[in-house]
Amino acid sequence: MFRLVCINCGAEYNQNEVIYRCGKCGHLLAVEYDFDTIDVSRREWDSRPLKLWRYKELLPVSREPVTLQEGGTPLYHLKTIGEELGLEELYAKHEGMNQSGSFKDRGMTVGVSMALQLGMKTVACASTGNTSASLAQYAAKAGIPSVVLLPAGKVALGKVAQALMHGAKVIAIRGNFDRALEMVHDLCIKEGLYLLNSVNPYRLEGQKTIGFEAIDQLGGVPDRMVLPVGNAGNISAVHKGLGELIKLGFIDSMPMMTGVQAEGSRPVADAISKKLPEVIPDKNPETIATAIRIGAPVNAEKALRAIRETNGTALSVTDEEILAMQRDLARKEGVGVEPASAASVAGIKKMAEEGLLDKDERIVCVVTGHLLKDPETVIRQCEPPTEIDADLESLLSVLR
Repeated sequence: MFRLVCINCGAEYNQNEVIYRCGKCGHLLAVEYDFDTIDVSRREWDSRPLKLWRYKELLPVSREPVTLQEGGTPLYHLKTIGEELGLEELYAKHEGMNQSGSFKDRGMTVGVSMALQLGMKTVACASTGNTSASLAQYAAKAGIPSVVLLPAGKVALGKVAQALMHGAKVIAIRGNFDRALEMVHDLCIKEGLYLLNSVNPYRLEGQKTIGFEAIDQLGGVPDRMVLPVGNAGNISAVHKGLGELIKLGFIDSMPMMTGVQAEGSRPVADAISKKLPEVIPDKNPETIATAIRIGAPVNAEKALRAIRETNGTALSVTDEEILAMQRDLARKEGVGVEPASAASVAGIKKMAEEGLLDKDERIVCVVTGHLLKDPETVIRQCEPPTEIDADLESLLSVLR
């Protein structure tokens, strides 16, 4: 039904083999399906609940999945912000409404299910926070141990709390995320743990369903899909998934894939703007948006293809622009997101103000994590509660 294929040299690997990169050239792998064997219609999909496993025919899991009813996240019409920017059809797909509060649940339901399918006993990841929270939750559901490496002092406490509560072995290293990923990769290869960072091609299979749902909710293909870019897994996955819908004949066009990074962590944006064949890693990435504070994105090769093949683009926004949009989403639309999530809409605002968008574009911005993922950053931006004496006169005095 499917096979693992190197995206560079085309080498194929057995689906039962535990492998993360091509053994011949070292490049990334992708899951490729035999579309002649896929027997499903749009009508059948539409008859199922709007959840991730609605699309099971385009997922590699053959066993009972490890699921917490992920997917089915809301698509909000950003009417106020859209009106301010002159964009009538601006939408936000709120992935923070998944079970652990981020889009990572889409990858983990598939990734942890595949771990069991492959006979693996322990799962592991490096994380800027959301991956660890989701991995721990799904490993707990599966009844298997999980190991998480985090960059010490660089992860929002809400995310650390989730990993700890769900029973992961949490290890903080004195180094950045990129070093944590190198270490956990070596650990998995040496000790036989199952790596569930986005270098794992199966994890991205779950994440591609963001695009499937957005199309089903809109009733058609958007002109542009905009995603925050850290490790670049999401933008790669959505592009791959929509290409599969084209092969099935379910859609006939592809949105312009648009990636948004933070100014202090922008290797993909630089590669696009400078027309580089590959990214140049940023050895010291820095941004308030911890979820995308990644200098050497694992899926950069796939992301650059996704952007270039769809005539999309990549850009960066400052921390100030990210935080301003986080506040605007909350106060103008009632949509609460963590800072990295706001980057996608901040990028669209920047593009609109620079005249880089057609006003009639139908745009879906993916906002990736919930507001409560990083409450410390929220508190630092906001005025503290007003404290008064416990009497009506005092109450009225602060309301007048």
